[in-house]
Amino acid sequence: MKTMKRILTAAALALTVTSVTADPITEAVKSEHRSADAKARDEYRNPQQTLRFFGIEPDMKVIEIWPGGGWYTDILADLLKDNGELVTAHFFVDDSTPDYYKNSLKKFNERVESHPPYAGITVTAFHPQNALEVTERGTADAVLTFRNVHNWYMNAGKEGVEASFKAFYNALKPGGVLGVVEHEMPASGNDADMKKSGYMKRDFVIAAAEAAGFELEASSDINANPMDNANHPKGVWTLPPSLALKEEDRAKYLAIGESNRMTLKFVKPEA
Repeated sequence: MKTMKRILTAAALALTVTSVTADPITEAVKSEHRSADAKARDEYRNPQQTLRFFGIEPDMKVIEIWPGGGWYTDILADLLKDNGELVTAHFFVDDSTPDYYKNSLKKFNERVESHPPYAGITVTAFHPQNALEVTERGTADAVLTFRNVHNWYMNAGKEGVEASFKAFYNALKPGGVLGVVEHEMPASGNDADMKKSGYMKRDFVIAAAEAAGFELEASSDINANPMDNANHPKGVWTLPPSLALKEEDRAKYLAIGESNRMTLKFVKPEA
């Protein structure tokens, strides 16, 4: 009888510990709504560690910039569905927009309409020149952007990157967080290559954010990959998942894995 009581007590304690230590971010990453292909990339994108580093909580208003197909949206939507708010600032589309961007936005909107976990998401638009109001000013707790800075630089230059960061600054509350993950070029790299390689220098990104009014609070090696030297025939797209060279040296680039990435946490100073 005493043995049975000890077993029941141990089981109860285990349940209690599990309930107390259950992490909302971990649960969101494990969500059944995420595909097996998406979860296979966790090894390189490290969503749990990244969102914890940025300080994302379930009751925040979070703006995700250019969510693409929704890889991070799947996690954020689950995390914020009960007590928070998720705004996805997707591609800005007009008559001159390339079909790739139009089709990406169309597929995302269809998913918002048909995919139950996306039911509470608000979709807005962002462009470094044509759409800078991603949400009501001063209302967001966090703005997150994953591997997008190079796109703004390649298409709109330094001014486009600074305008982007200023838009995010305006969207945030005082004390709000800007979380940036970006493909990282070594400090010794050629600045001109930032226009075509998909890699950006850390100092450049930090300077652009500071020019917008942000302060760098912390940086992390969560998404670093020391095997990536950022020098590839087709830039960052040489590596997985793009594998732009197709079968040429495929094993070599698969062995390197996804790109080396900087992970930077900026804060909008308190008023």
